[in-house]
Amino acid sequence: MKKKLPYKAKARDLYISTLFKYSLDYAESLNPDKIFIFSAKYGLVDSEAEIEPYDKCLTNMSFKETKEWADRVIDQIKKEADLKEDEFIFLAGERYRKYLLPHISNYQIPLKGLGIGKQLHYLKMRCQNE
Repeated sequence: MKKKLPYKAKARDLYISTLFKYSLDYAESLNPDKIFIFSAKYGLVDSEAEIEPYDKCLTNMSFKETKEWADRVIDQIKKEADLKEDEFIFLAGERYRKYLLPHISNYQIPLKGLGIGKQLHYLKMRCQNE
């Protein structure tokens, strides 16, 4: 029997993977102005926003759909931040950031090039040291 998902929940509570949870803990430890989640369905989502559960990921989207998604996310980011002046820290995977980075001047990708196991180790170590 499939587990029934809640009608709406905070975005931060819908994503349940260990990698996501450690990424969120790490992001919070940095004390940023805001934390956003990239959603294949909703685009850019405030971590505290309530959204409906969904079953969609960029992995199953065509090149055209992924590019359209990225264009929509850039438009959403422009409403929240300055793409040239603000600093962004990406904890999302390559597929989610690939078409966003050319539009953003100041960014860090601390998990770039690391496999899942090494990403988890990096995040665990950073969160334990806080």
